[in-house]
Amino acid sequence: MIDLNLICQQARIIAKEAGALIRTERKSFSMGAVEVKSFNQLVSYVDKSAEELLVKGLHQILPEAGFITEENTIATEQKEWMWIIDPLDGTTNFIHDLPVYSVSIGLLHQDKIKVGVVYEVNHDELFYAWQGGGAWLNGRAIHVKTNPELGKSLLATGFPYYDFKAMEQYLNTLKYFMKSTQGMRRMGSAAVDLAYTACGRFDGFFEYGLSPWDIAGGICLIEEAGGIVTDFEGNSNCHFGKAIIGASAAIYPEFFAVVSENLGQK
Repeated sequence: MIDLNLICQQARIIAKEAGALIRTERKSFSMGAVEVKSFNQLVSYVDKSAEELLVKGLHQILPEAGFITEENTIATEQKEWMWIIDPLDGTTNFIHDLPVYSVSIGLLHQDKIKVGVVYEVNHDELFYAWQGGGAWLNGRAIHVKTNPELGKSLLATGFPYYDFKAMEQYLNTLKYFMKSTQGMRRMGSAAVDLAYTACGRFDGFFEYGLSPWDIAGGICLIEEAGGIVTDFEGNSNCHFGKAIIGASAAIYPEFFAVVSENLGQK
């Protein structure tokens, strides 16, 4: 029997170790270390080093688990349990010394994220959750907002940066929310956006063009904090999709209706 609480405790330690590495390397980081994987997708030795640290540590916690990683420092091998990790979510922010970036870890089992950890490096904020155990931030329980009014909500999004096929629909959605809420924010790290939604800083978050490692940890956080996570068609099994809505249960119906109308499949 796998103890998800214990797994989460151990994963938190590894996440903070990776965060410490990232924090140290930022002090001497230079733009000359930046590589371009593809259009607007950047990487550096820091991403790769942090990922190697995470893989080594998480493998020791659960040797039978496979990995899905952003930087491919280990081959993906499908197993019953899968770690889904982003060693540095918000790489562009990191490169430009904008202090919003995170380490994201999710543990997948039978199409369900069982453990989620997001460590926001600059504020030393460790968000974590495990199935049935609630969601937490630095040792205190967190919950999504209870505000039921879209007009009183603060929402988050991520700008399209390589996939522009739905740009017009996205801008229409953004226009609606700009006129109908208390504001929109774009942090530059989907994992942070989801974590901030879980702890009630945002009422909801939406973005398309994402990968599993961007969202795996945050999905568990929001669900355990009492929120709802789906894709733009309302499917809750969305960790391998490229579109996500994460929101408080109170705001989700109206929030989803707007996003789905504009960005859902027609």
